Amino acid sequence: MTTIGIHASHEQIHPAELLRVVRRAQDAGFDAGMCSDHIAPWSERQGHSGFAWSWLGSALATTDLSFGTVSAPGQRYHPAVLAQASATLAAMYPGRLWVALGSGEDLNEHITGDRWPSKAERDERLRECVDIIRALHAGEEVSHRGHVVVDRARLWSLPEEPPMLIGPAVTVATARAHADWADGLVTTNQSIDKLREVVGAYRDAGGRGEVSVQVHLSWAPTEGEAYALAHDQWRTNVYPPPVCWDLETPAHFDVVGEGAGEDLVRDVVMVSADLARHTQYLADLIDVGFDRVYLHHVGQQQDAFVDAFGEHVLPQLRTATRRSTGPAAGVAS
Repeated sequence: MTTIGIHASHEQIHPAELLRVVRRAQDAGFDAGMCSDHIAPWSERQGHSGFAWSWLGSALATTDLSFGTVSAPGQRYHPAVLAQASATLAAMYPGRLWVALGSGEDLNEHITGDRWPSKAERDERLRECVDIIRALHAGEEVSHRGHVVVDRARLWSLPEEPPMLIGPAVTVATARAHADWADGLVTTNQSIDKLREVVGAYRDAGGRGEVSVQVHLSWAPTEGEAYALAHDQWRTNVYPPPVCWDLETPAHFDVVGEGAGEDLVRDVVMVSADLARHTQYLADLIDVGFDRVYLHHVGQQQDAFVDAFGEHVLPQLRTATRRSTGPAAGVAS
């Protein structure tokens, strides 16, 4: 059965409030959680950015949900530090943590003062960091000199099973490139056809494990309110790479976001006041083959979304999933 989770957006919500929200989401029937890992928000209007790794410890301790986050090793995070952070949480909460390892955005990484590398360099650095983190999770002592430098690093407190290392991808090329190292794939919502291509590229290249999608959505009692939320909070996030990779500050994103019209916002955010439309859209995503679907309501007030989706959307999605994966479906295939 497909896992339906909630995305906790640190850029938009105070960490204490966000912790309360994921507890409420568990009570409402959500199965899992994931969160962002930023030093800065995408917009000054969003106004927050708690430290993901501190928050994850609290979220894992005070819920029964599994959690994951998307982090970028190699600049803001030395890979040995990220390996230790993830190993410690995996040791304390077995089987409940995954980490997606990406090449990062300048918004977060420029704080070190180091040069922002080209995408090709960042991809090479990511592969080095993946190998370093895996070796450390396996209990090895690691020394390495390349895009990153490691000197005789070893983790002394290890989980029985290391956390899954997931490949984040929004393009076919990146999905294909992650297939030989990742324990699974996570992407974000775009057109159904494009998502089929991304998932297909990962699988065709030998990609293993579960595939997940983070869905940006906006729901409110009226269509106008739903769109207003999406435009206010997420218009800075409508431009694809390389724009989102290479802008340095929330102020830069705010300037660029002023040019985002309604069509662009609706291309990125599923906007509707109709819960049935949201349900159908999410069911279509499940039909693509996603094992996990994480819902990100882009408004800063989360309670009404959590309650409404918990009561009206999640039960219908689970019924649809049971039907599609039942004995009849198996015979037909």
